Amino acid sequence: MLSTRLLIASSRSVTVTAGHLTLLNFRRNFSSSPFTMAPPKSAFEFLDFLNASPTPYHAVAEAVARLEAAGFKAIKERDNWGSNLLPGGKYYLTRNASSIVAFAIGKKWAPGNPIGMIGAHTDSPCLRIKPVSKKSGAGFLQVGVETYGGGIWHTWFDRDLSTAGRVLVKDSQGNFVQKLIKVDKPILRIPTLAIHLDRSSSFDPNKETELFPICGLAEAELNRTGKSAADVKEQAAKAEGQDGDFQPLKAITERHHPYLIEVIAKAAGVESDAVVDFELVLYDTQKSCLGGLNDEFIFSPRLDNLGMTYCSVMGLIESVKDERSLDSESSIRLIACFDHEEIGSLTAQGANSNLLPAVLRRLSVLPAGRFAESPESEKSYEHVSADDVATAFEQTLSTSFFVSADMAHSVNPNYQQKYESNHQPEMNKGTVIKINANQRYATNSPGIVLLQEVARKAGVPLQLFVVRNDSSCGSTIGPMLSAKMGVRTLDLGNPQLSMHSIRETGGTYDVEHGIKLFNAFLTNYADLEAKILVD
Repeated sequence: MLSTRLLIASSRSVTVTAGHLTLLNFRRNFSSSPFTMAPPKSAFEFLDFLNASPTPYHAVAEAVARLEAAGFKAIKERDNWGSNLLPGGKYYLTRNASSIVAFAIGKKWAPGNPIGMIGAHTDSPCLRIKPVSKKSGAGFLQVGVETYGGGIWHTWFDRDLSTAGRVLVKDSQGNFVQKLIKVDKPILRIPTLAIHLDRSSSFDPNKETELFPICGLAEAELNRTGKSAADVKEQAAKAEGQDGDFQPLKAITERHHPYLIEVIAKAAGVESDAVVDFELVLYDTQKSCLGGLNDEFIFSPRLDNLGMTYCSVMGLIESVKDERSLDSESSIRLIACFDHEEIGSLTAQGANSNLLPAVLRRLSVLPAGRFAESPESEKSYEHVSADDVATAFEQTLSTSFFVSADMAHSVNPNYQQKYESNHQPEMNKGTVIKINANQRYATNSPGIVLLQEVARKAGVPLQLFVVRNDSSCGSTIGPMLSAKMGVRTLDLGNPQLSMHSIRETGGTYDVEHGIKLFNAFLTNYADLEAKILVD
């Protein structure tokens, strides 16, 4: 049979027979697309970030590693910033190890000047191990889990699952220390019921009774330990009152399967009896990867919203890559990535907390810097009068701008009727500005004008999205922070498919679009702010 070889972007070759002329026609029509070039480096680096970040704790740790490599210094909320933070400096802080704020101060900063801000969130819908997770049924060991956020839970069935998160352990000095763990081995699975036993056309599992993962066989566990069920029960009872100390809660090996605790302890690098408590979630062990005929897709969990978290972190880093980039800067460039957006943000580390307003209040009154001609001379602050800072916070809020960055919907070709006909964002065609007349998104015309100017400088495309009138509209951290602070705000995000599924799809080239857009926004906001005046 006649055949030919087709070379595609990733340097792979595909054999195409005469019976596959449609694929050749597709390739011919596609050849003028920018997607035929090799995927950008940022896409591969984003995959590394995704694979290392199964939880918000890990995402923040990965962000910290990148920020520190770029010269950002750690500060703490409990410290006095007045004498430590200087114009020209780059800093970051974390709260609960699951939210992070990072910023760079322009050398021409003065109290009350504007702050260009980007906000995202680090959490995604998932299954969280319950405080008492030990369950069994029909000879299987099971783990009790609780739903977090609005996940598409049927997509969690028949996946190779493991666990990751934060473990609190007791060290040799009696201190309780946080350890981040990620168990790389698949140890859990939620099995579907065979079609022969359920012929219904819909699949809507009960989240309390049918969403329990299995983690082993009871008999195999007893054989492994060489103990009977009675022995295990007796050992747990002894552990409850070990050392003669009063135990307010049941022993951790009574609340969870002992072998699960052993696996967790090993991942934390401690003995089992050192594990005191944990906050662990389930995650899919299948790695994030590029996909599509020309590697134009990213197949991955947690694109919502690690996609925008990554772009904001890298956009800030890119904006200060040049050591002279802050020399003539009169504003502060800031990003904030919050936990708990998927459950309403009303927590100490959520966007609806005092985290960002408190940081802005402290930054707004930082005095201007004094820089001598000699580079060896020590940097210092100018004297600040009480009048300079009396209304600095309010002045800063009125001149600042907040970009609420949360992933957006790409048009799904199988459900095109679900989208408003004139607002159907396409993947790899640029970041999406999200608009809603009922203010589920905080975007307005001055914000659109600003972002359009930013995108023009960055050389990246933008798209617009409005939900259908007969569909419900999700929301973001944008409206709540806009209302809380009175700061001008715009909602945007890169387009994706299968939002809140265990396995989502994004665009390879939109990662670069997002980073360039955020870099341009942070770099140019101080200049553009004065040109778009709306009271």
